[in-house]
Amino acid sequence: MWLSLIVTVVNRLHIPLPNNGLQQILKRYTPPNETHAADPTWVDDFSSDVLPVSCHSHNDYLHRVPLYEGLAAGCISTEADIWPRNNSLRNGELDLLVSHTSKRLKETRTLRSLYLDPLMNILQRQNDNSSSTTAGVFSMSPNASLTLLLDFKETDNITFDLVSQQLEPFRAVNWLTYWTPATGITERPITIVATGSAPFDRIISNSTYRDIFYDAPIDNLSNNQFHANNSYYASGSLRRAVGLAAFGHLTAKQEDTVRSQVQLAEGLGLKTRYWDTPSWPISFRNKIWSALEELGVRVLNVDDLTAATRWDWRMCVVGGLVICDG
Repeated sequence: MWLSLIVTVVNRLHIPLPNNGLQQILKRYTPPNETHAADPTWVDDFSSDVLPVSCHSHNDYLHRVPLYEGLAAGCISTEADIWPRNNSLRNGELDLLVSHTSKRLKETRTLRSLYLDPLMNILQRQNDNSSSTTAGVFSMSPNASLTLLLDFKETDNITFDLVSQQLEPFRAVNWLTYWTPATGITERPITIVATGSAPFDRIISNSTYRDIFYDAPIDNLSNNQFHANNSYYASGSLRRAVGLAAFGHLTAKQEDTVRSQVQLAEGLGLKTRYWDTPSWPISFRNKIWSALEELGVRVLNVDDLTAATRWDWRMCVVGGLVICDG
């Protein structure tokens, strides 16, 4: 019995890493500093053997290797919290710095240095052949779009203007998902979604073209203000939506609440995502992940990328032993 248990645990934990460029980047990565950009941002066979997974790399910039750890896990969505500040490394011009709080801002950690510049390099290399079709970041699913969720940390128009300005190189080569009245939504390699204190009125101010979409409040969709013409996600706090999920279990009433919110969002053409989900104990977290998936939630909000994408978290308990505590 014990031998069988040990073999089962070892087999579930021993998941070989793919041999691709992303894994090489994770090993060799040096972050941007005052004298050089992040390096490397590309290695051949970049995302081979990586299958896209419907997960969102929550607070992605807190990982040792921002952007790339989420891509290596296959997450189709990533996140950066952005603050408008003068940057002495760019001659004092206004820039977008990335951090969870204003006290931890560093001039070397910007939206461009951590996300936009690396993504531009990735897409240029993914599309450096003569093919007439455009490839995204995932070689095994080139039509998949990577969502970049930008959490506006201050309520102003300055952040929105800076975001739009810094996206111009992607816009110029038609790499941003966009909406027009004539075509509706056209998915491209990168989808930009604004959340937090983002100004919804600025997003809808252009009635003929949009390539920055809103993160709609999942608990406030009944007035039809938010739809696929202006929004991409419908998100919200799971705790606020249903209350405490005792022991990682949703009651029938809580499931009905989630189900109705998901159905309403889907009817509006929006992808659903819940944050503020349990992270510990691991078994509680995994039960909630499974429940949300079964209820039709489109994207799982995750911090533990390995557990969410490389382990089968439905099989994380063997003989009463939790083995997926990443």
